[in-house]
Amino acid sequence: MRTTIAIVDYGMGNIHSVERALRYAAPEANVYLANTVEMLEKADRVVLPGQGAMRDCMQNLEQSGLKEALLTASRTKPLLGVCVGEQMLFEHSQEGGVPCLGIFPGEVKKFEGELFAKPHHNDHQEHLKVPHMGWSQVKQERDHPIWDGIPDNSYFYFVHSYYVQPADTDLTVGSTLYGYPFTCAVARDNIFAAQFHPEKSAEQGLRLYRNFVEWKI
Repeated sequence: MRTTIAIVDYGMGNIHSVERALRYAAPEANVYLANTVEMLEKADRVVLPGQGAMRDCMQNLEQSGLKEALLTASRTKPLLGVCVGEQMLFEHSQEGGVPCLGIFPGEVKKFEGELFAKPHHNDHQEHLKVPHMGWSQVKQERDHPIWDGIPDNSYFYFVHSYYVQPADTDLTVGSTLYGYPFTCAVARDNIFAAQFHPEKSAEQGLRLYRNFVEWKI
């Protein structure tokens, strides 16, 4: 029987890029956009993408009627959060003071453009550019099936001004240095989520999607 993967379609996020990448990484799977509760409930696996302002994302999810079905799926089915989809899993975002889904404890914080010392140039400081945009290395903080076959410190593509700060440090499975270290991937039980965009991250991003399809929880 073909694995069915629902990409939550609540009107926000780069859903078509995610769909194309998943289809390429797992051509044998049935990948589809889910904009009804029934479509979400029948899926074996769920992907929660997100892009844009948190207030808009949470409002659209609520108005779509998919929020409760997504919360139900998050308790039992393999769930992959991408970009703002990772941030939505937490309790609260500084972006507009918005409450989020509250699946994980913690807050979404903004890069403030602080001064920081450049590595190997301790006498020189620069302002952190916001948003963080481009390729950055991801340090794997602990083993996880989603990292299978992906070398530690591989490069992934980022575009974001906010990042998650988990209240439980055990949630962190990946971190990135951008002026200072921040959590860029979290996981617990049947959920894995990343701040970076696997669909824009070439070979390693496609491998991550493939690992999600094959992940046995």
